Amino acid sequence: MSSRRSRSRHTESSRIADDQINDLVSKLQQLLPEMQTRRSESSDNRSAAQLLQETCNYITSLHREVDDLSEKLSKLLENTDTTQAALIRGLLMQ
Repeated sequence: MSSRRSRSRHTESSRIADDQINDLVSKLQQLLPEMQTRRSESSDNRSAAQLLQETCNYITSLHREVDDLSEKLSKLLENTDTTQAALIRGLLMQ
């Protein structure tokens, strides 16, 4: 009888975890721009693994974009007089 109880508890805890995972997957779908457009095309059948892969790809692309923009800003600040550069740096630090 105790094995039934432990299985029942495990099933209940798994169910809670599954519900939480489904909720988080849904939230990720809402956060990713590509998923928002695809969602309207009825791609809700995407697996959690596919969604996580797309999330990783999106985050990687955001990192690249931040790096590129940081490099452009550094070049811009190098070519700007010190007063303007100080003002821009001050605005960025807020």
